[in-house]
Amino acid sequence: MAVSNFKSEAGQISSNQHDKTTIDDALALAKFGVFNYTLIIIAGTIITAVMLEILSISYVITVAECDLELTTSQKGILSAVVILGVIVSSHLWGFLADTQGRRVVIVSTLFLSFATTVVSSFTSTFMWMTVFRFLTGFFISGPSASIYAYLGEFHSIKTRSRAIMGASFVFGAGCMLLPGIAYLTINNEWAIEVPFLNIIYRPWRLFFVVCALPGLISAIALLKFPESPKFMVNQGDTDRAIEAVQWIHGINSFKKEPALQIKSIVTNANTKSAGSTKGFKAIMKLVWDQTAPLFMKPYLVRTVLVCILQFGTYVTAHGMFMFFPGVVNQIVTAQNAGVDSSTVCEIVHADRPTSSNETVLLNCKQTLEETTYMYTFLADVFYMFGVGLITLVIDTVGRLSVLVFVFALCGISGLLVVLLAIPSISIWFYLILVLAGFNINVINAAAVDLFPTNLRAMAVSISLMFGRIGSVFGTNINGLLLDSHCEATFWIASIILLVCGVLSFFVPDIHKKAEASISVSP
Repeated sequence: MAVSNFKSEAGQISSNQHDKTTIDDALALAKFGVFNYTLIIIAGTIITAVMLEILSISYVITVAECDLELTTSQKGILSAVVILGVIVSSHLWGFLADTQGRRVVIVSTLFLSFATTVVSSFTSTFMWMTVFRFLTGFFISGPSASIYAYLGEFHSIKTRSRAIMGASFVFGAGCMLLPGIAYLTINNEWAIEVPFLNIIYRPWRLFFVVCALPGLISAIALLKFPESPKFMVNQGDTDRAIEAVQWIHGINSFKKEPALQIKSIVTNANTKSAGSTKGFKAIMKLVWDQTAPLFMKPYLVRTVLVCILQFGTYVTAHGMFMFFPGVVNQIVTAQNAGVDSSTVCEIVHADRPTSSNETVLLNCKQTLEETTYMYTFLADVFYMFGVGLITLVIDTVGRLSVLVFVFALCGISGLLVVLLAIPSISIWFYLILVLAGFNINVINAAAVDLFPTNLRAMAVSISLMFGRIGSVFGTNINGLLLDSHCEATFWIASIILLVCGVLSFFVPDIHKKAEASISVSP
């Protein structure tokens, strides 16, 4: 339904009962109802779609190694390349969302990411898989960068936090779907030969497409939704903004109430965005004015510390998790074969070829052990419950306590993975190691208080970019070292976390006990 049709369906705006109102007041008049709940579900599904596109490769790299002739280092590249696409394009999509509109960016990039994912499922070589997974990351960054703004701008100040937390809850539930989707899709034995592409279409290829479906469905659903009313107001298009608010009110009231009596919407002085900044030079100056102060006194030390902490957290939480299903599958396979007194790294070394030619692949796997899915599911469950627990206690114990405890616990667990010769216990310590991601949200919350209002968004954005760079670094380093220097892989991850724990003491005002700020950053 086009925005231009809203007026005819919701009723003409004729009365002057609300001669002038702000967009926040207008959204409040539209009430919180069916429209809002629907949008929250769609937004949460989109955030889940971003996560599925990024993390689905962690299951594929184990079962696709024969079809694509993957080495461990190439697995690291495939794991990192989606994040690299996100990093490269995040500022582009943020800029386009501020200038061309949130909805158009979200919808178009969801369609494009689905298309590149489908194509990637038909690729026959590592090179082409890398190219199309990069493009998937490039496009999926669009909704990742814009969906929170789009969702928040349909809500008044009073209901905005509730809406964002609702979408985060949907995302949390969606996170736990990944192991189930993988189990139902990958653990099948069928194969379809596609001669003209020189491939055999196996379940792992279909798994890519299934993981992309939530994004496609969400994009189709958003075709019926208007552009963000606040964006339209910022662009000076208040008439269309009023029509959108009227349409929202009509849905929330089931068209049983009279149309809202809004004549005009006034623009607040603080609603100016990049979209209202004219000229490339002016926009670049605006970006510089928001970025440069972060790397000058008095914010330089704060910026550097926050970026280091995010980098270190992502190196381990994301870098080690991308290999978690594969390593756990090796451990479970060894246990099923009667191995019960080896370290994780001894099992990893025993499962790989001894030839210097690393393209020699042994023991190719087309499916994963069922127990592997159980452990990956438990990792997701523990993560969501852990985030909830931290939300409850952080105001009482303080951010420093949470940061140090998580860094220390996860760092020590990584060391125990290497030292213990009991595989069944080592798996649990590996699981705890990847839960270092708990601290991503805590660092974001600290960053909010470390910087003034006009620099906060940019500070968090830059720190998350360093985190994503850490993801790329971590997955590639792990891919290079896991087979040949397995022990070093876990030692490096553990030491990085322990160093981050020490650096936490130097973050200004970190002892402050404040309300947690939970965000989702795929």
